Amino acid sequence: MKKKFKVIGVLLSAVLLVLSLIGCGGKNENESSIESIKKRGTIKIGVFSDKPPFGYVDSNGINQGYDVEIAKEIAKDLFGDETKVEFVLVEAASRVEFLQANKVDIILANFTVTNERKEKVDFANPYMKVALGVVSKDGTVITDVNELKGKKLIVNKGTTADAYFSKNYPDMELLKFDQNTEAFEALKDGRGAALAHDNTLLFAWAVENKGYTVGIKNLGDEDVIAPAVKKGDTELLNWLNDEINKLSKEGKIKEAYDKTLKPAYGDTVNQTGPLRVDVPPTLRSDATD
Repeated sequence: MKKKFKVIGVLLSAVLLVLSLIGCGGKNENESSIESIKKRGTIKIGVFSDKPPFGYVDSNGINQGYDVEIAKEIAKDLFGDETKVEFVLVEAASRVEFLQANKVDIILANFTVTNERKEKVDFANPYMKVALGVVSKDGTVITDVNELKGKKLIVNKGTTADAYFSKNYPDMELLKFDQNTEAFEALKDGRGAALAHDNTLLFAWAVENKGYTVGIKNLGDEDVIAPAVKKGDTELLNWLNDEINKLSKEGKIKEAYDKTLKPAYGDTVNQTGPLRVDVPPTLRSDATD
């Protein structure tokens, strides 16, 4: 009998412990997502660790990049303090999962808006335009997709480049990697004839890495990059839409560009051209869906 009561006591203690943890760390069902974030004291934003100049960790272990600067502005407007942001490192293929699992509040990891992704997450107003590009080694520069026939093309898993070539060129041999650093090392090692990724990333990478050229500068449809929140989180989505509009009107997005992207692109990219970072595309008369 004593043993039975002892077992019951242990089970009861475990239940009470779980309930106390839920009460302390969980979100009250009547509590809004923004209230929950403010109660926590930080906003969790998913960014890349290896995709300069958009999101990366420098030699001192500090998050840097265009997306990071925008994330700081979001924290500043939400808390009055740009340091109230917790950067959560993600990979391209894990961005949706991290939102669905509540590991982050917002994804700001160079996230291209696609119809397939819209079914899984909610995108806020975009803050940059983007298309696909292809970079290859000087001397054997790929200038047309047909030149890749019989050759290996390097892509990152879960990216728009992966989806585009898998759908439109099913017979092409794709060499896929989880991390950007792995993909670019494979290109340098000659394991693939070229690498496909967002052209905004490739322009900067080619400037930094002499001996490589973005031979295909625009491929497929022109898309937009936008922050994303968990599907159905309308309150946070509406707040974020207003925030992106505000940052654009105040010139904060332009400031982020000048600080992080302009030095990386140099004179190779006209800021008023393919990137169009002055205002969110959805606010312009020439906007595309």
